[in-house]
Amino acid sequence: MLYFARGSKTDVITPQEVRQILKDVFDGMGPRRRVLALPPDYTRLNSYAGPITEMCYDYFGTALTDIMPALGTHVPMTDSQISDMFGHTPKELFRVHDWRNDVVTVGEVPSDYIKKVSEGKLDYSWKAQVNRLLLDASFDLILSIGQVVPHEVIGMANYNKNIFVGVGGFDGINKSHYLGATYGMERIMGRAKSPVRDVLEYASQHFIKDLPIVYIQTVLSKADDGQMKLRGLFIGDDFECFRRAAELSLETNFIMVEKPIRKCLVWLDPKEFMSTWLGNKAVYRTRMALADDAELIVMAPALREFGEDRTIDMLIRKYGYRGTPATLKAVQENQDLRDNLGAAAHLIHGSSEGRFRITYCPGPAVSRQEIEGVGFGWADLEETMSRYGVTSLKDGWNTVNGEEIYYISNPALGLWAYPERFKD
Repeated sequence: MLYFARGSKTDVITPQEVRQILKDVFDGMGPRRRVLALPPDYTRLNSYAGPITEMCYDYFGTALTDIMPALGTHVPMTDSQISDMFGHTPKELFRVHDWRNDVVTVGEVPSDYIKKVSEGKLDYSWKAQVNRLLLDASFDLILSIGQVVPHEVIGMANYNKNIFVGVGGFDGINKSHYLGATYGMERIMGRAKSPVRDVLEYASQHFIKDLPIVYIQTVLSKADDGQMKLRGLFIGDDFECFRRAAELSLETNFIMVEKPIRKCLVWLDPKEFMSTWLGNKAVYRTRMALADDAELIVMAPALREFGEDRTIDMLIRKYGYRGTPATLKAVQENQDLRDNLGAAAHLIHGSSEGRFRITYCPGPAVSRQEIEGVGFGWADLEETMSRYGVTSLKDGWNTVNGEEIYYISNPALGLWAYPERFKD
């Protein structure tokens, strides 16, 4: 059922309007005894999910008993991050999702279905796993809150990804990521329907249909003044809600460049990007816009690690971003990578496949030796920022000392391509 749908590329939905929309929708649902909220974590700070969660708390009061950020494999939020993102929402309501230990398998998608959607590339079964808190029968409303935006693993982020990945488990996260990587990232990004989404939709229909989940989906974009604006709000309990949001996100967050980019500079906000696990959005989101033999320069002042999970960080350092053939071979030959297929998928996602060059400019926490050890080029951050006058660049095309470059201030906010590399 679709409870509410509004949005356009030029729409600006104000906080006052959002609060009234939520009130009208919740009033229509009737009283609730106990509510669980599943917003994104701090890596989705710009999703508008923080203010919405705060508004949900204001509406439900003591009936909103639990808030579990959909961490996936990310590190738990700090108290300061919770305050920054969720305002006056009480910290004692927040629960930490443990993707390795605190999940329940609610069903299993059969291997023949995986084989079908992967076009024969894979034939394992897939465990549908969720945090055990979702199965507490005392909840009569579960609010899954988040932003629909192009995504490298599933095509468009959010909807039931928030359930089976955001608060999902080890097996489900690893195998879903590997499915997307082996099928082909560039065949998936920007599309509401994908093999990974098909698997999650199968799991939704077969295993969690009785859970009282309502999705609150946002679509945002950066305005001319540099501020993020809420362009769309969609509330519902099925695929239609997500489909509407994904259509607007494709129209709003997809940037089609008129020609291939030969040099691209990407800035990673130090508040948001501290690992290549997240920072490689600079690679994922730009690859369809980059010319052959282009250079992608990633400025990462807060970089401190490769993977946020200790095991994944070790695997990235061990195997590096060497391309699909090398990673698939490593999976076949090494049990540690077979046991962590999400890490293998990330290694594929973060590789240029030899088509373009990737140069990382880290802050002081990561050395040149570490960067080059995983297969990236290295450059000095301060020298790079000075050479290109980064603080004065605008998003999009710029000319610096006679050289044409393309600048992106936040790769998480869009998907870039040129027509020949993106065919719907």
